[in-house]
Amino acid sequence: MILAYGVANLLQSAAAARTTVHHTFDPSLLVRLAGQRTYLLGLGCQVLGFVLAFLARGDLPLFLVQASVAAGLGVTAVLGVVFLKWSLPAAEVVLLVLLMVGIAALVKSAQPAPARPLGAAAIIGLTLALLVIGGLGYFAVRLQGALGSVVLGSLAGVGFSAAAIAARPLANEHSAVGFFANPLLYLLVVHSLVGQLLLGLAMQRGSTTAAVAAMDAAGAVPAAIVGLLLLGDRIEPGKEWLAGLGFVVTLAAVIALTRYAEPQHHAAPAPPERRREPAPLRTPSPSR
Repeated sequence: MILAYGVANLLQSAAAARTTVHHTFDPSLLVRLAGQRTYLLGLGCQVLGFVLAFLARGDLPLFLVQASVAAGLGVTAVLGVVFLKWSLPAAEVVLLVLLMVGIAALVKSAQPAPARPLGAAAIIGLTLALLVIGGLGYFAVRLQGALGSVVLGSLAGVGFSAAAIAARPLANEHSAVGFFANPLLYLLVVHSLVGQLLLGLAMQRGSTTAAVAAMDAAGAVPAAIVGLLLLGDRIEPGKEWLAGLGFVVTLAAVIALTRYAEPQHHAAPAPPERRREPAPLRTPSPSR
């Protein structure tokens, strides 16, 4: 899942940067992006990561799965170095090590268990959240630059977080009839589509760094809290400090890595100016 999301981040950010900026909350952006082979490859990787994450949520707590989703950015940074010749500062190496340490701490402290079912009140809450996210996104598209990237990226993260909350109990539905009759399935799909649209708009605003950092922070924290409070997510007894430390270290490393995971462009040196040749001296014609 981490590998799949890492490749998806790289390909989708490149495709969004090559698409005309949208100033309205218009789903046609997804259609335009789908016309690019790069975006479709990235979307395929994201779907693969989504399926693997869905299966993982059947037994693993959301604080581990969502932190691992965010950790895909570390893979994005490594792929950028290997294939796109991005620079590799020493700080990035330290952040990648911290990322692996944070994920290892979460794996060590997480206690696998099926999720509790969500009641009608939680389903209504997820529905209202969808309306709020969509309404805020409608107005947030007017923002430009880094501020627009942060606001739209945060809304995208909240949308993906809501999709993760819906997916956790849904992953424990073992009958086909119960699976397709469960309203959580349709909330999961719609929240994911809205999140995808908002992420594409955020990446167009000129700061992939701000968009991804905001999305990762807003996507991991709410899901982790709801998972612990409502879904029965468990931590190994006596390892609560390790889970908290691992979550904070992972998220901090991911947000710091966005600085290096953004496509790095190296401007070509300007060609030297040609020196103008002096005009030839005109000799006066001899008088007759």
